Amino acid sequence: MSNNFDYIIVGAGSSGCVLANRLSANPKNSVCLLEAGPPDWNPFIHIPAGFIKTLTNPSVNWLFKSEPSWGTAGRVIDIPRGKTLGGSSSINGMVFNRGQNLDFDVWAQKGNKGWSYSDLLPYFKRYENRIGEYDEKYRGGLGELPITDLEYRDPLCEAFIKGAIEEGIPLNKDYNGETQEGVSYVQRTTKGRFRVSAARAFLNPVKNRKNLKIITNAFVTKVIVDNKTATGIEYFKGGRSGKKITLIANKEVILSSGVIKSPHILHLSGIGPAKHLNDLGIKVVHDLKGVGMNLRDHFAPRMTARVKNIQTINERARGLRLLKEIGKYFLGKQSIVNLSPTLVYCFWHSDEAVRNHDLQMTFTPASYKEGVQSTLDTEPGFTVAAWQQRPESLGWVKIKSDDPFVAPEIQPNYLDAEEDKKVVVAGLKLSRRLMHSKALSKYFDYEVYPGLDYQSDDELLQIARERGTTTYHQMGTCRMGPKSDPTAVVDNNLKVYGIQNLRVIDASIMPTMLSANLHSGATLIGEKGSSLVLGEEPMEKANLNY
Repeated sequence: MSNNFDYIIVGAGSSGCVLANRLSANPKNSVCLLEAGPPDWNPFIHIPAGFIKTLTNPSVNWLFKSEPSWGTAGRVIDIPRGKTLGGSSSINGMVFNRGQNLDFDVWAQKGNKGWSYSDLLPYFKRYENRIGEYDEKYRGGLGELPITDLEYRDPLCEAFIKGAIEEGIPLNKDYNGETQEGVSYVQRTTKGRFRVSAARAFLNPVKNRKNLKIITNAFVTKVIVDNKTATGIEYFKGGRSGKKITLIANKEVILSSGVIKSPHILHLSGIGPAKHLNDLGIKVVHDLKGVGMNLRDHFAPRMTARVKNIQTINERARGLRLLKEIGKYFLGKQSIVNLSPTLVYCFWHSDEAVRNHDLQMTFTPASYKEGVQSTLDTEPGFTVAAWQQRPESLGWVKIKSDDPFVAPEIQPNYLDAEEDKKVVVAGLKLSRRLMHSKALSKYFDYEVYPGLDYQSDDELLQIARERGTTTYHQMGTCRMGPKSDPTAVVDNNLKVYGIQNLRVIDASIMPTMLSANLHSGATLIGEKGSSLVLGEEPMEKANLNY
């Protein structure tokens, strides 16, 4: 291939890998996929428990950091983002969670035609390979992405689920089916002993197509725009010291670089708020005020307890016990090496008046030092985390320098909205009730953090500020919306306003937060987005009564 392609896709994450697969399915389309990171050769990507190693590895992780804020008690929060084939799907917790049906209906109600739940369900089903029992009305079984039930069973998890049922929370065998509300073990994007990232599911099977070129270690610095039309991109092969290369797009440039890098690349290209770009000496190509705005994230304080009468993952993850677990893993037996960071999911409401459950809780039979999910405690423990599903606090991603290798400013503004404060306190209270449930009493020793001295709403809010952290679900910085929306960046066809032949197709286009982890939604956006790029007729809407 030359340096001319019909479609140039920037970013090989959850959306980008689907796009590369679908757009190159027609041999008449020449497609180039660029990824800033290396190939996904790191073994810790593919071993489920290896996520702990990838969270801090600069070779596969951008290792972004947030700005301090009131909501974090002045702390800087780590913002891991994948930088390898598969993007964040190569370093995430592997949980598959679509969100609530109403989440997508809200997108449509905000003026985004074709993005309601009944519109999108056929696209979910098209890429799903649901393994195990499922309802064909809601789930798909013929797609590329395997979705499996967690087979690992732990007495602590069983007790937590029983305690949730005692609290009045129903058991839900499929939170990705008709309804999300309830408690259950997680569904995961794994198969057998291994993670299945977007790269492994969608890219690997087609990587040898003659009309698809995949370029890794390609640091894209700008979209080339001529007369308000995107004509190509510039990138450095291997980073700052590498060779600068220009690629030409005959049809479209598609940014699938994620919630941080997609707006950053637009800013570097002169597309964004004119005053801010001018202040940095960047030539304004198009004044588009919403680029980088509308950042949202799930913010979770984690409560921990000491455990008695049973071993937890903490003890099994060191010394001879760890060697034993590794051996069991390679023999295909139940092992902690095959686990995700979260084993049980629980969806409930912060108040009886709230009917579209606004709380998500997770449980794992392990605990982490200082609440950080990269270093396990040495003593036995378990963790309950809770967060508001649909936060109202709004932040931003802003370019800090015209030097493309300087990371942008990231300010999520956690707990800025009053509703977020109220719901996070309610989540801590419910987490505490579940920790102290009768079902868990056989194993529960004492509450480590925050401890029973903290009881009032003000004290619990302060706990959230001091120890809460991201759940790695950033979205919204290239928001989809009608032209009348002053913060919208793309229309319902994911075309960037004011620029021809340029789209953004990744989680940054989400207009509002999903009640979910975002890998599933980002994959959906790649699936739906590819259909829009190809000009396909919309898939037939699902016939649902709800």
